Amino acid sequence: MIHPQAIIEPGAMIGENVTIGPWTYVASNVVIGDDCHISANVVINGPTKIGKGNRVFQFASIGEECQDLKYAGEPTELIIGDNNTFRECCTIHRGTIQDNSLTQIGSNNLFMAYSHVAHDCLVGDNCIMANNASIAGHVHVGDYVIIGGMSGVHQFCHIGSHSFVAANALVLKDIPAYVMASGHPAKPFGLNSEGLKRRGFDSDTVMSIKRAYKNVYRKKLSVEDALSAIDLQEEKTAELTVFTESVKKSTRGIIR
Repeated sequence: MIHPQAIIEPGAMIGENVTIGPWTYVASNVVIGDDCHISANVVINGPTKIGKGNRVFQFASIGEECQDLKYAGEPTELIIGDNNTFRECCTIHRGTIQDNSLTQIGSNNLFMAYSHVAHDCLVGDNCIMANNASIAGHVHVGDYVIIGGMSGVHQFCHIGSHSFVAANALVLKDIPAYVMASGHPAKPFGLNSEGLKRRGFDSDTVMSIKRAYKNVYRKKLSVEDALSAIDLQEEKTAELTVFTESVKKSTRGIIR
């Protein structure tokens, strides 16, 4: 149901079984997939494509132009997957031509009240950003990442899959996959072992990742030497490769 007091610009494409509340604005270059629920007082600008089954709560701003001072009105885009929840006052901005002109969010994520995703960010699947968590421009977030309330992530940082960022953390460097980070600035505080167990990682896999973590963080090795030691000591599994690749591909340097 689309409320008669909602403003839907000509050209907007609305799927089946979509609810849009009163005083919500949907721009002409917006696509909203089936089974979405858009509450009252939401603004959706574009170009923006929203998949199926998403929920957007009141006063959220989705697909607005970014706050980067270099942005000059170029036609950039926001793409959102399926079954995400955007709570009250979330702000999700489109990309810039200085990157790939795209901000992209996967599926099954929860963005709690007042969380912020800046321009050119890439967010994977099954992530949680708690209240007031913010990621700056060009940040990449993997799958199953939890970013605690009031935390901030510096631009261009990468946060690896299954990692955990504690509340009030300030992330200035890359966080490898599976790592828990806390502090101001953020430092490593072990592996997210409990999270891995909850997601079905078996004990042998968790132990292999723990040994790899110790090479990087406990043995006072350089990153290069730690990666070499892991290659020699551990069987190359898909799960372990997620960790080693997140370390190898770091451009800002990893938290240590």
